[in-house]
Amino acid sequence: MLDQRSFLYDAAGLAAVGRRDLQEDAMAIHFPEGSGLGYIVLADGMGGHSAGDVASKLVVDSFFEDLRSHIGHPDILERNIGSVLRQAVEEANLTVRDHVYARPEQRGMGSTLVAPVILRGRLYWISVGDSPLYLLRGDKLMRLNHEHSMAQRLDLQVKRGLITRHQAEQDPDRHCLTSVLFGQQVPEIDCRDRPLDLEDGDILVVASDGILALEESLIAAILYQYRERPSAEISARLLHHINEYDDPYQDNVSLCVVKVGCDAARLRRAELLAARAMPRRASQPLRTTIQMQIKRTGSKMTRFFTSHSEG
Repeated sequence: MLDQRSFLYDAAGLAAVGRRDLQEDAMAIHFPEGSGLGYIVLADGMGGHSAGDVASKLVVDSFFEDLRSHIGHPDILERNIGSVLRQAVEEANLTVRDHVYARPEQRGMGSTLVAPVILRGRLYWISVGDSPLYLLRGDKLMRLNHEHSMAQRLDLQVKRGLITRHQAEQDPDRHCLTSVLFGQQVPEIDCRDRPLDLEDGDILVVASDGILALEESLIAAILYQYRERPSAEISARLLHHINEYDDPYQDNVSLCVVKVGCDAARLRRAELLAARAMPRRASQPLRTTIQMQIKRTGSKMTRFFTSHSEG
């Protein structure tokens, strides 16, 4: 049986187009109220006008619906979490394949994927590509999932003394992905099917690689400094720091911050802070899936998602 302790998740996400002409990220957040569980699906499309935006949406929609079909039976889901996650990735990849088969002019489109699943304080995930999943515990930031890119392979060669750091950083293929969902065989999949026990006060960040405009040390500092604030504010602080760089090549940015806790009183205070930050009608219940508002960030449009769950 699943752990019956009360966990509450405060989850909020932002999506901004950056300096690109097209938003190729897609994201969905789902924390059913009262369940103590939830998941996030984030995809970063590639292909530009060859429909990278379509690829990411196809991947998120397929994976989201596949996982939602299992969420009503959490005990069975957890017992079979590895096979469920891998099957959902396979289905998402096949969805891209079928789309390209019907529209050959969009051949070459693809998408990364990162999808953490929380089952009453236990974390699982699956990812393909370079979209990061971070955990802040105390003041320490850890990247949990593997990066499927040439950068990772080049850095490994540096550690082994095969090439120099300068050679690794100047390699023209450094930012090429080594695994992606594009309708063919997926070379690398990172699937965590053993539980990572979350702790009261942990903060998760799920993001597209646009967040890598920030050094990990700065991400950690922001999360730690605002750890008592609602996740919506933390998400906004991260995006604010990215915008401050004013990088003319800034990629799309999508991110979701999840605050985890089992101290009901403390987390209810955090929930009240979130309610003040995002006023809603008194009769409106907490959302159990995706809640979206539109905010302006400079001249660019920013999407805002938030979700709360208690179980």
